[in-house]
Amino acid sequence: MAALPLLGCAGELSVLQPAGPIAGSIATLSWAMMIGSLFLTALMTAIFFFVVWWPRRAARISARAWIIGGGLILPGLVLPPLVVAAVVVGERMMPHDPVPRIEAHARQFFWTFRYPDHGGAETRDLLHLPAGQPVDIHITAEDVMHAFWVPRLAGKLDAVPGHTNVLRLQADTPGRLEGLCAEFCGLGHAHMRFEVRVHAPDEFAAAVAAETTP
Repeated sequence: MAALPLLGCAGELSVLQPAGPIAGSIATLSWAMMIGSLFLTALMTAIFFFVVWWPRRAARISARAWIIGGGLILPGLVLPPLVVAAVVVGERMMPHDPVPRIEAHARQFFWTFRYPDHGGAETRDLLHLPAGQPVDIHITAEDVMHAFWVPRLAGKLDAVPGHTNVLRLQADTPGRLEGLCAEFCGLGHAHMRFEVRVHAPDEFAAAVAAETTP
């Protein structure tokens, strides 16, 4: 029954269908956390029924043993691996080496994308990316806080007025994806989405030039 909601986790906004290495790492971490949580839930349920059905046996276990085993040893086995994995995934999303960049500017209720490496070309609610190549997205905002998110490529990152945040994206293959504002920014928030078109590397420059907004 707990797995039935996963049947609805599909489509262009599904984090369970990664289309790039960064999103793949996030999906793997998510599955690990889900499996770990199911294991812990099963363990705690078993302990609960053990105490209910065999109270005399449970009473023989000292409070010290419960505290050390359940409060120290068990978290010590579960939490450190998850923290390490989360740090590794987070580091992969950060820009550590120079790669081509695209500027994403949020404004109620649309996105403007600028391509400094291609003559400053601009597109509106349409983001072009080259396949198989990392790109740094420099994210800013005009009015209120927004959040940039392409679920199948990476995690979300805030767009803050007067500040620039940088998020690394990489798509594996050419195709079409979807992105959106992931933070409530006003009455038009639900419509603040954008299309992502991933092109073969040798077609990327021509696609940007062809779709440029005057």
